[in-house]
Amino acid sequence: MGYNKALYIYNGNAGKEAMEEKLAQTLPILSQAIKQLIIIQTESIEDARTTCIDYASHIDLLIILGGDGTIHNCINAIAPLNERPVIAILPGGTSNDITRMLQIPQNLYQAASAIIDGKVVPIDVGKADDRYFLNFWGIGLVAETSQNIDNDQKKNLGVLSYFMSTLKTVGQAKSFSYELKTSSDRYQGEAVMVIVLNGKYLGTREIPITSISPSDGRLDVLIVKNSSLASFRELLSMNNPETEINDLQEITYTQTNRLHIHTNETKDVDTDGEIISGTPSTIEILPSHLRMIKATSN
Repeated sequence: MGYNKALYIYNGNAGKEAMEEKLAQTLPILSQAIKQLIIIQTESIEDARTTCIDYASHIDLLIILGGDGTIHNCINAIAPLNERPVIAILPGGTSNDITRMLQIPQNLYQAASAIIDGKVVPIDVGKADDRYFLNFWGIGLVAETSQNIDNDQKKNLGVLSYFMSTLKTVGQAKSFSYELKTSSDRYQGEAVMVIVLNGKYLGTREIPITSISPSDGRLDVLIVKNSSLASFRELLSMNNPETEINDLQEITYTQTNRLHIHTNETKDVDTDGEIISGTPSTIEILPSHLRMIKATSN
C-alpha cells in the first residue's frame, strides 16, 4: 500500500539510544511505500497534539510511535477534526494494547512491515464528555491499578509492573455505589469496577468476551461487583458462547451506544491508561469515526 505524504511522530523525551534503534527498525521499511515522509520529534504532550492538528489536513497517513498514553493524546487531537488522515500505530510503550487490537506485531520491524502491507479499516471511537478513547473507559479497580504502578518498576520490569500493581490493588479494592443508565436499561448497586470497552485488550491481556469489536458501533459495558475469585471465574466463562449472560451473579454485562453513569462519590476515570477526569460521565460511541491500519496477518 502506497501513500503520497505521511507524518511520522515520536516522543523526543524517550531515551536517545533506544529511540535511534526504534527509528532504524522502522524508517527504512516505511519510506519504501511513502513518497514524502515527514519525521517530527515532539517534546511534550501539547507539542504532539499541536503537531497532529497542524498536519492533519495535509497528509494521507499519520504514523504514531508510542505507548497507549501518547496514542490517546494524538487521537484526542485528531478525533474532533473534520479532515482526519488514516492512522497507523507502532508499538512504543509497555502494554501497547491498541496495537494488539489492530493485530500489529510487537516487534517494530514486523510492525512497520505490517503497516505497509495492512488494510485500512473503519474504527469506532468512544467519547466520554469532551474526551475520546479507542480502547476503554474505566473507574474503580482499573483506575486504581494505573495509579498504583510504580514508575521505576514500569521502567525496569515493563508489563510485569501492571500485574504487580493489579495484585496490590485487588487486595485493597473497595466497592462504590453506582447508577448507570443506557437508552433502554438502568443498573444500580455496588461494584469494584465499571469498564466501558471498545477494544478487547487490557494490560496486554485479551478480555475473554467474544462480542467485543472496535468496529460494531457498540460499547461493551462490564460491571464487576467484587474482586473475588468467583468474579474472575465468571469473566473467564464469558469466552464460552454457551454462557448465559443473565445467569451471571458477580458480573453484569451489556452493550449500548450511549450511557450515563453516576457514583455516590467522585471516582477517577481511566481513559486508555490516562487519568483525566472523574464521574459523573456521559459516554457514547462514534461509529467508524477513524480509519486505521490493521495487520492482515500476525
